[in-house]
Amino acid sequence: MPERVASTAAGDWAPSAVQRDRDEWRRRRTLRSAAIAAASTLLLLGALAGAVVSSPGWDRVRETYFSWDKAVSSFPAVLDGLWLNIRVMAICWVLILVLSLTVAVVRTLRGPVAFPLRLLGTAYVDIFRGLPLLLVIFLLGFGGPALRLQGLPTSPLFWGGTALVLSYSAYVAEVFRSGIESVHPSQRLAGRSLGLSYGQTLRHVVLPQAWRRVIPALMNDLVSLQKDSGLIAVLGVYDAIRRAQIETSLDFNYTPYVVAGALFCCLTIPMARLTDRYARKKGYHGAGGHL
Repeated sequence: MPERVASTAAGDWAPSAVQRDRDEWRRRRTLRSAAIAAASTLLLLGALAGAVVSSPGWDRVRETYFSWDKAVSSFPAVLDGLWLNIRVMAICWVLILVLSLTVAVVRTLRGPVAFPLRLLGTAYVDIFRGLPLLLVIFLLGFGGPALRLQGLPTSPLFWGGTALVLSYSAYVAEVFRSGIESVHPSQRLAGRSLGLSYGQTLRHVVLPQAWRRVIPALMNDLVSLQKDSGLIAVLGVYDAIRRAQIETSLDFNYTPYVVAGALFCCLTIPMARLTDRYARKKGYHGAGGHL
């Protein structure tokens, strides 16, 4: 029996009885799966909430970490500090993309003449991938202003951002390099056979393909940068974490830290979900699809 039959009245295709039965069965199955998932989730969350609330120290924990009055009073200051984190993240991300792409291109140059450049790029990546980010922030954030270099500001915000750019560029450069080297050599040969120079081939043939392949990895690095931008608080910069620290020092109530964490999650979680959705849509391996 065919699954679709023609409607003689309107001339449009209409589902057959078998197809309607299948659609109804799928609908019921979807509803049943959603109901089971919701029930199991509520049961698990209820059990966890009950265990936490019934614990002996819950009242003290609630007063110290989840005080509604403290959250309301500290929210404006923490939010104002978060705006600084957002600006730092946006500016640093642009600089990271430029520097890391430059390093990646340098490391993929061919020929003995480019060996010093490749060596310099490799040394940069190895050093800054080997150093902890917090250590780089300390080195530049405290040491940079003390040098009083002519033409460079002494602001801890500047040096903290510089540390973020230098550290993250080393990681993102490897992401770009993997994307560039994943492009088949025949693409380069095809570009050169059409009369394009090496730079034109890289710009018009290789980099567009490499960019599309590394977008999920770049988005993950952006999520990490959103969080790590809070590390500049160790330099005394008045960002969200520093503002929360000041609010906490007034009465030793740690609710402002929870507020700051919640605001950071409001930034990072949507970006993480967007990254997963994009990866699944493009069919990247490990995200519900295949290369």
